[in-house]
Amino acid sequence: MILRSYRLKDGTMLLLAYLDGMASLDSAEENLLKPLLFGGLPQGMARIQSLAEMFAREWMPLSNVKTVDSMEELVRHILLGSLAMLVNGEPTALVAPAPGYETRGIQEPHKESTLRGSKEGFVEQLRTNTTLLRRRIVHDGLKTESFTIGTYTQTEVVLTYIKGKASERVLADVRERLGKIEADGVIDSAYLEEWLEDNSFSLFPQILNTERPDIVAASLLEGKVALLTNGTPFALIMPITFWSGLQSADDYFERFVFVILTRMVRYILTFVSFALPALYVALSTFHPEMVPSNLMIGIATARENSPFPTMIEVLLMMFVFDGLQEAGVHLPNQLGPVVSIIGALVIGQAAVEAGIISTPIIIVISLTGIAAYTIPRYSATLPFRLLRYLMLIFAGWLGFVGFAFGVIFLLLHLVMLESFGTPFFSPVAPFDGPRLKNLIVRYPFWAKNGRNKKGRRP
Repeated sequence: MILRSYRLKDGTMLLLAYLDGMASLDSAEENLLKPLLFGGLPQGMARIQSLAEMFAREWMPLSNVKTVDSMEELVRHILLGSLAMLVNGEPTALVAPAPGYETRGIQEPHKESTLRGSKEGFVEQLRTNTTLLRRRIVHDGLKTESFTIGTYTQTEVVLTYIKGKASERVLADVRERLGKIEADGVIDSAYLEEWLEDNSFSLFPQILNTERPDIVAASLLEGKVALLTNGTPFALIMPITFWSGLQSADDYFERFVFVILTRMVRYILTFVSFALPALYVALSTFHPEMVPSNLMIGIATARENSPFPTMIEVLLMMFVFDGLQEAGVHLPNQLGPVVSIIGALVIGQAAVEAGIISTPIIIVISLTGIAAYTIPRYSATLPFRLLRYLMLIFAGWLGFVGFAFGVIFLLLHLVMLESFGTPFFSPVAPFDGPRLKNLIVRYPFWAKNGRNKKGRRP
């Protein structure tokens, strides 16, 4: 902590306090210290008696200057990177944000890249993130409310919404939950996510996280609310449904006729990503009569030298595949894809040649992995990775009956789940015909409000 004292021309002692590396003196020295040291307090038509009065009446060289009258509040502002000025004989101190630390520039989000659309992503600076939203929604209805959470981190969290579009019930619920958070610190928005969710033990996240300002802006226009957290580029959007994690930003940037096909492919492959291994085990072990004879003979021939039951083979390969996937995620960018591809080829080929794993198992697990990669959000793939194991256990125990029980339990859980009062599985349950059609078919933007392309109602 740096403490620097100065004496004005009239003999008044002034103390400047700031944290080295957190605050910068460049602006203060040029606009504040030099005029004070060489000219003293500027005088207008009426005599100025204090620095606080000077700032209030006629001189504002620094933006967002505040006066504080308690030691606790003064310390908090200094720790946040503000410059503090104390004057002998005055009961208040002046604080002004003067950040002097390096920040990351605006870049394209690597985890949510799109073929078309904005290439801007959120950064760790909260004010930069709110500015990115303001540039997209130029309306006085865009509101922001600030909260400070964390005993030690004092993390600023901003609740943003569009007045008149966002539900007052959801806003009141979010404010209440934020007010009840009692944590030592908030390092990332993920800390808030676990505090705010309706059911933290569910496999499915009830809050959407994103790095893209355009997705947040589109969600606000739909009547949702968002949370921006200082120190992290990930914003939280609420409420959401099950289908929110399966939709991509490209669905709204490409021509709507092609989006119908891509959405259907994505929904089908999402089911394949957790059901295919279980279906293979159920068909090959319990219900071989449902498989064409030639195909079943080929599968049986390939498994002739395998020492393990089908379920153990599938379980083993799923475990190896998940291990390679984790290795690819956590290794450096240059090594991750290489390790994943070479590891899958070498281990798969060696396991088949050694007779440990049969060839159909490799095909099934590969198709399952490719299907999982079609889900646009990484956080949305995690529930299906765990469901893959649960469905496999059910199918390996009771065949198609066990698989049916697993699907029923899954649907019951999705129907009972809520996100800030919104049914998580809507518009399927409860059923909503118009919204369900829009979920499958992406209508043109000019048809959103029931109008034709020329603006007239049909």
